[in-house]
Amino acid sequence: MDARSPQNSYPVTPTNKVKRMHERGSYDREAVYAILDSAFLCHVAYVIDGQPYCTPTIHWREGDWLYWHGSAASRMLKNQKQAAPVCLTVSHLDGLVLARSGFNHSANYRSAMCFGTAAIVEAPEEKQKALKGIIERFYPGRAAELRENTAQEEKATTVIGMRIEQASAKSRAKQVGDDEEDFGIAAWAGVIPVSTVIGAPQTSPNLPEGVTFPAHLAPYREGRRLDDALAECQQAYEVGA
Repeated sequence: MDARSPQNSYPVTPTNKVKRMHERGSYDREAVYAILDSAFLCHVAYVIDGQPYCTPTIHWREGDWLYWHGSAASRMLKNQKQAAPVCLTVSHLDGLVLARSGFNHSANYRSAMCFGTAAIVEAPEEKQKALKGIIERFYPGRAAELRENTAQEEKATTVIGMRIEQASAKSRAKQVGDDEEDFGIAAWAGVIPVSTVIGAPQTSPNLPEGVTFPAHLAPYREGRRLDDALAECQQAYEVGA
């Protein structure tokens, strides 16, 4: 099937259309999913009484739905009780691009912008499934090891769900775009790669004797890129769902 078909691509509208450097944009679902799934944090933008806000939070995806959660006292979550239009974004910085003119300096990056109507997940079974999902999405196989959430913990936590109605991805992954007449300038030019790398696990000091680093956390091995580990865990989550 053509990746540009309606089944595999989001509709292009004035809201999600990439206007600047449009050649870097994509409306393909898989391109958007890949950026969302390899990130741990997102930013959710919304408006309350005419005042714009943007809140960083943890997100996870199930099909074409995005979820995030937080304290029941959160201003963001209170605003979304009655369903509200939101814009959720994710971005990865992959490189610093240094040119021989200030104008041509840039960055290598991947970003996704998703639009939809967010509402609180209120049905008890759906909420419990979502709260389990946030663990299983990032740490497949871990939920079975943990104690169940208490009624008070579930009451204190609000889960928001949003079907992705419109979305676009945008990325840059290339070398310096110097003008040819600048090639002779005696200033270093090139790309400085950037990535978030996983460090060595730091074991809790009060762990029971004999408890070791579990096999299901193998994607988070020391020295690995975080985005690669998160993408692997998303794939495992989808297989086990």
